Amino acid sequence: MSEDIELLEQVVLLALLHKEPDESVQDILEMLEESRAMTIAEGKEIISKLEKEGAMVDGKLSFVGMALANKAQETFKL
Repeated sequence: MSEDIELLEQVVLLALLHKEPDESVQDILEMLEESRAMTIAEGKEIISKLEKEGAMVDGKLSFVGMALANKAQETFKL
């Protein structure tokens, strides 16, 4: 996996970790696109990958997803 994709995946995981209860995955992707972090298409590709890996289930982070998101958070604290 390229570093860019890995970084974008971490951004998506962090956004999902910190999303408000009333925000949907689509809301998060739109917010990331508005901030020019990534396109909606890139975001959907990452969401799809996270679902295949079991990191997301029914639009929410699974236990695995939470662990990945917390690891990403630690990475960004450095």
